[in-house]
Amino acid sequence: MSQLINIISEKCPKCGEGKVFNTKGNIFLFRMPQMNKTCSCCGHHFEKETGYFFGSMYVSYALAVAEMVSAFLILQFFVEGFGPMIACIAVLAVLLSTFNFRLSRMLWIYLLDGPGRTI
Repeated sequence: MSQLINIISEKCPKCGEGKVFNTKGNIFLFRMPQMNKTCSCCGHHFEKETGYFFGSMYVSYALAVAEMVSAFLILQFFVEGFGPMIACIAVLAVLLSTFNFRLSRMLWIYLLDGPGRTI
Protein backbone atom coordinates (compact mmCIF):
# COMPACT_ATOMS: atom_id res chain seq x y z
CA MET A 1 0.00 0.00 0.00
CA SER A 2 2.87 2.38 0.76
CA GLN A 3 4.27 1.92 -2.76
CA LEU A 4 0.93 2.95 -4.26
CA ILE A 5 0.91 6.05 -2.06
CA ASN A 6 4.50 6.82 -3.10
CA ILE A 7 3.58 6.44 -6.78
CA ILE A 8 0.61 8.78 -6.47
CA SER A 9 2.58 11.34 -4.44
CA GLU A 10 5.54 10.98 -6.87
CA LYS A 11 8.18 10.02 -4.29
CA CYS A 12 11.58 8.42 -4.90
CA PRO A 13 11.39 4.60 -5.33
CA LYS A 14 14.44 4.01 -3.11
CA CYS A 15 13.99 6.26 -0.08
CA GLY A 16 10.32 7.23 -0.44
CA GLU A 17 11.03 10.83 0.54
CA GLY A 18 12.50 12.83 -2.36
CA LYS A 19 10.32 14.17 -5.16
CA VAL A 20 10.74 12.71 -8.66
CA PHE A 21 9.23 15.69 -10.50
CA ASN A 22 10.48 19.24 -10.15
CA THR A 23 7.40 20.77 -11.80
CA LYS A 24 3.95 19.29 -12.41
CA GLY A 25 3.45 20.88 -15.82
CA ASN A 26 0.40 22.73 -17.08
CA ILE A 27 -1.36 21.86 -20.32
CA PHE A 28 -2.96 25.33 -20.50
CA LEU A 29 0.46 27.01 -20.45
CA PHE A 30 1.98 24.38 -22.78
CA ARG A 31 4.44 23.22 -20.12
CA MET A 32 5.39 19.58 -19.72
CA PRO A 33 6.41 18.19 -16.31
CA GLN A 34 10.13 18.35 -15.51
CA MET A 35 11.90 15.51 -13.72
CA ASN A 36 14.72 15.89 -11.25
CA LYS A 37 17.94 14.15 -12.32
CA THR A 38 18.54 12.69 -8.86
CA CYS A 39 16.70 12.34 -5.58
CA SER A 40 17.34 15.26 -3.24
CA CYS A 41 17.40 12.93 -0.21
CA CYS A 42 19.31 9.79 -1.24
CA GLY A 43 20.95 10.83 -4.55
CA HIS A 44 19.28 8.03 -6.54
CA HIS A 45 19.47 8.58 -10.34
CA PHE A 46 16.00 8.39 -11.88
CA GLU A 47 17.04 7.99 -15.53
CA LYS A 48 19.46 5.07 -15.78
CA GLU A 49 20.33 5.46 -19.45
CA THR A 50 19.22 7.23 -22.61
CA GLY A 51 15.81 5.92 -23.61
CA TYR A 52 15.06 4.54 -20.13
CA PHE A 53 11.52 5.94 -20.22
CA PHE A 54 10.71 4.70 -23.73
CA GLY A 55 8.58 1.91 -22.26
CA SER A 56 6.57 4.39 -20.21
CA MET A 57 4.98 5.54 -23.48
CA TYR A 58 3.21 2.18 -23.66
CA VAL A 59 1.98 2.63 -20.10
CA SER A 60 0.76 6.12 -20.98
CA TYR A 61 -1.05 4.74 -24.02
CA ALA A 62 -2.79 2.10 -21.88
CA LEU A 63 -3.84 4.78 -19.36
CA ALA A 64 -5.21 7.01 -22.13
CA VAL A 65 -7.17 4.14 -23.70
CA ALA A 66 -8.65 3.18 -20.32
CA GLU A 67 -9.65 6.80 -19.67
CA MET A 68 -11.21 7.18 -23.13
CA VAL A 69 -13.18 3.94 -22.89
CA SER A 70 -14.41 4.92 -19.42
CA ALA A 71 -15.39 8.37 -20.69
CA PHE A 72 -17.21 6.82 -23.64
CA LEU A 73 -19.18 4.48 -21.37
CA ILE A 74 -20.18 7.35 -19.07
CA LEU A 75 -20.86 9.93 -21.80
CA GLN A 76 -23.17 7.68 -23.81
CA PHE A 77 -25.83 8.31 -21.17
CA PHE A 78 -25.42 12.10 -21.17
CA VAL A 79 -24.38 13.16 -24.68
CA GLU A 80 -26.45 12.61 -27.81
CA GLY A 81 -24.63 12.12 -31.08
CA PHE A 82 -21.27 10.67 -31.95
CA GLY A 83 -19.53 13.95 -32.87
CA PRO A 84 -20.04 15.73 -29.53
CA MET A 85 -19.01 12.57 -27.70
CA ILE A 86 -15.75 12.34 -29.64
CA ALA A 87 -15.12 16.05 -28.98
CA CYS A 88 -15.62 15.54 -25.23
CA ILE A 89 -13.28 12.54 -25.20
CA ALA A 90 -10.63 14.47 -27.17
CA VAL A 91 -10.79 17.38 -24.71
CA LEU A 92 -10.50 14.94 -21.81
CA ALA A 93 -7.45 13.28 -23.41
CA VAL A 94 -5.70 16.63 -23.81
CA LEU A 95 -6.52 17.75 -20.27
CA LEU A 96 -5.20 14.51 -18.76
CA SER A 97 -2.02 14.39 -20.84
CA THR A 98 0.34 15.82 -18.19
CA PHE A 99 -1.24 13.60 -15.53
CA ASN A 100 -0.72 10.54 -17.76
CA PHE A 101 2.88 11.60 -18.45
CA ARG A 102 3.72 11.77 -14.74
CA LEU A 103 1.79 8.65 -13.73
CA SER A 104 3.20 6.50 -16.52
CA ARG A 105 6.77 7.49 -15.64
CA MET A 106 6.14 6.79 -11.96
CA LEU A 107 4.68 3.36 -12.75
CA TRP A 108 7.67 2.64 -15.02
CA ILE A 109 10.19 3.70 -12.36
CA TYR A 110 8.54 1.56 -9.70
CA LEU A 111 8.19 -1.39 -12.08
CA LEU A 112 11.87 -1.44 -13.06
CA ASP A 113 13.59 0.33 -10.17
CA GLY A 114 11.32 0.00 -7.16
CA PRO A 115 12.29 -0.96 -3.63
CA GLY A 116 14.56 -3.99 -3.45
CA ARG A 117 15.65 -3.80 -7.11
CA THR A 118 19.12 -2.89 -8.26
CA ILE A 119 20.08 -1.99 -11.81
